[in-house]
Amino acid sequence: MAKIKFYLDLRSVRADGASPLKINISHRRKTALVSTGVFLLPSQWDDGSRCVMLHPRRAAISNHLNHLYCDVEEVVLGLMRSGELDALTATEVKQRVLARLRPGFDAQEDEVVYLAQWFERFALSRPKARTREIYASTLSRLRAFCSNFDRLRFEDVDRVWLERFDKWLEQFAPSRNARNIHLRNIRAVFNDAIDEGVTSLYPFRKFKIKGVPTPKRALSVEQLRQLLSHPVSPSQQKYIDAFKLIFMLIGINVVDLVHLREVVAGRVEYYRAKTQRLYSVKVEPEALELIERYRGSGWLIGVLDRYADYRDYSKRLNMNLHEIGAACGVPQLTTYWARHSWATIAASLDIPKETIAAALGHGGNSVTDIYIDFDRRKVDDANRRVLDWVLYGKQ
Repeated sequence: MAKIKFYLDLRSVRADGASPLKINISHRRKTALVSTGVFLLPSQWDDGSRCVMLHPRRAAISNHLNHLYCDVEEVVLGLMRSGELDALTATEVKQRVLARLRPGFDAQEDEVVYLAQWFERFALSRPKARTREIYASTLSRLRAFCSNFDRLRFEDVDRVWLERFDKWLEQFAPSRNARNIHLRNIRAVFNDAIDEGVTSLYPFRKFKIKGVPTPKRALSVEQLRQLLSHPVSPSQQKYIDAFKLIFMLIGINVVDLVHLREVVAGRVEYYRAKTQRLYSVKVEPEALELIERYRGSGWLIGVLDRYADYRDYSKRLNMNLHEIGAACGVPQLTTYWARHSWATIAASLDIPKETIAAALGHGGNSVTDIYIDFDRRKVDDANRRVLDWVLYGKQ
């Protein structure tokens, strides 16, 4: 059953501060918006009771909205009774509604949907805050590139437009893969708009997003030993120790490391922020020694006792690793090198690929795969072998 409700669209604001009131049709996890022709100030709309307030024409507007709501509801109920509703998208339901509200309505002549409007709508629907931030960054770049971006329609964007945007991005993001993040975000918005029937145009048929291989970020055993034993200042020792701990915990990400709370039964268990997959890593004595050295008051590692945002710490950590790595002949060293290095060294010890994959959290994508408990002893033994080889030269 499609759900219908009024929605004051605060993403669009007129010069007088009023925003359009729309009817939101939700169906099959997608939404479509129908204009009511009414504009209200936020103070004139009670979202809880869905009614007009403090407006000089409150009675007339409320009467109009009640009739409009009943018309939309009647169309939806009719589609449900006829058995058509389940086969329709939210956009197709909207078109049936508009055909009822506007005799002679042609879906191709429906109100213009601007790319910026749809981009913001799509970005806000992303479940993860970090993903929303990345889309916001792309939107900021688009507005800086195109002064009239907020009035740009989907059909205004073609292969040539995308090529010009990509060329303009080079001054801020020389890396091909960094620019591709913005281009993929635009492509995702186009795909969503196509799914919703907003547009049939797809400039990415002719404009291909070409990635470049990620440079190898693995240290050899010799390089890793040199790095871990490299003399550093007391202020930098904690950054080398952080890299070492990440390596000993099989390449744990910084965000997951700093949010660990405790060691239970000799293990740390956490859901990886990036994938939400459950990890369980045995804490070897060498790792426990580092944990005790840097233990926090409310966290296993005291980073969040000193930093409000882990990203600030991560930037400082990688900045120091850059400097230390350069002195060891490893430019651009970051925390990711610990994860890649663990996998490379494990492979050199003839540890089976499936064990390495399980240690890194790789594997199948089915729901069943997520809950199959790979024999953790194999991963524990693999980590112990890697540490013995790197730290003590024992194979």
